[in-house]
Amino acid sequence: MSDTKAAAGGPARLDAALLTLVGVMVLGGMMSYLDATIVNVGISTLGGHFRATLATIEWVTTGYLLAVALSIPLAGWALARFGAKRMWLLGLTVFLLGSTLCAFAWNAESLIAFRVVQGLGGGMVDPIMMTVVAGAAGPARIGRVMGLVSVPITLGPVVGPIVGGLLLDNFSWQWMFLVNVPFALAAIILAIRVLPADPPRSGDPVPLDALGVALLSPGFAAIVYALSQAGEGGFGSARVIVGLVVGIALFAGYGAHALRTAKTPLLDLRLFASKGFSASVATMFLLGGGLFSLLFLLPLYYQQVHGHSVLESGLLLAPLGFGTLIGMPVAGNLTDKYGARRLVPVGALLIGAGALVFTGSDAGTSQLALTAAQLAAGFGMGLVGAPTMGSVYKTVPGDAVGGATGAVFILNQIGASLGIAVVALILQGDGSHPTPTAASFGNAFWWPVAAAVVVFGAGLLLPGKPQPAPAEPVEAPAEPVSDHA
Repeated sequence: MSDTKAAAGGPARLDAALLTLVGVMVLGGMMSYLDATIVNVGISTLGGHFRATLATIEWVTTGYLLAVALSIPLAGWALARFGAKRMWLLGLTVFLLGSTLCAFAWNAESLIAFRVVQGLGGGMVDPIMMTVVAGAAGPARIGRVMGLVSVPITLGPVVGPIVGGLLLDNFSWQWMFLVNVPFALAAIILAIRVLPADPPRSGDPVPLDALGVALLSPGFAAIVYALSQAGEGGFGSARVIVGLVVGIALFAGYGAHALRTAKTPLLDLRLFASKGFSASVATMFLLGGGLFSLLFLLPLYYQQVHGHSVLESGLLLAPLGFGTLIGMPVAGNLTDKYGARRLVPVGALLIGAGALVFTGSDAGTSQLALTAAQLAAGFGMGLVGAPTMGSVYKTVPGDAVGGATGAVFILNQIGASLGIAVVALILQGDGSHPTPTAASFGNAFWWPVAAAVVVFGAGLLLPGKPQPAPAEPVEAPAEPVSDHA
């Protein structure tokens, strides 16, 4: 019997080789997601140090996320063109370079530019991780493996503010970026040793959808820019109107291009013909928007409404991470048995209920209630992330897995960028109060509540309980069948 299988009739085992591969790739993926939010707890610190407004300094996070969204589809093309190992190492190296440059930023604009470099490297890492691990796991083990790989997706962003708080309390702001250096070096060394060499490429090179890149990525950037500018001058501002018009026009142009091109488009809109895939992508889009908006809001809320220090506000996010840490393995073990359709709506309810507590909170709200709300929301995020990612691979043909993975990651990061821009806009009250108030925080927390409501509906469209029949020829050898005869 193969060492990747358990006893007859049982689930396929996660063997040592697969677990080693997953561990090495999760190390690289964790850095990317950790760094996406590690600066959130230091937004006030960075704004004060560089004398920048919230509308400007939010781009330290938003610029990173948009760069990730830009490089994800490029990584999908480069993976097919140059190989997974080469591109994984390139992504880690660019991320390492960006981290080092951020520590030497001299103003807000230079920091935002260097964060974009970081994001370009981080965006290469995540889709490659998913594609390689999904191929190594196979259909019989995909649910449990996604439970492991979802660690950097759901836990990394939650741990980021805690790490950021610890660093800012003991060191200068530069260490929020320098902390990446030893981990990136370790990830590169381990990848060289563990990842298999890229096989020789045969046939014609995979063409890059250059027109798609030129239309889609600037379109998202224009929309996020318009929302960020609305926080300063309102929606009547010329910059906001121009940004929205340009963004919508670029989206429309991309839609026409993607549906007519004979080549593989940057984001294949034809995949959305599958109801299950559309639901999976919508869920990951909204999970990104809800999760990252919470991680942007909570540190600011604890600092400005409750008067906590940077370290205290980071540590107060621990229940969110602890809840996610519990929810992920639970979801990973239950997905293959019950399906995403049962787990994701439950997770969405928990996220919405947790965020709802914060909509009516103020400086006098009990910390016990806030802690319980974060724990529930974190557990809900764990129940949503892994089952949804597993569903993606069950709702598209095998030859479309690469494009589907890219689509999920693109829209997850775009959702995160838009989520942060929206809550930053709400906090500033359409330009009426640049300094957030307790009431504006309460209004902003309705955004993740609304996202959770839509995730609940989308979760009902995800695949249900897996059918056991197709697994029988793989899991059950011939001898037990003859014994029952």
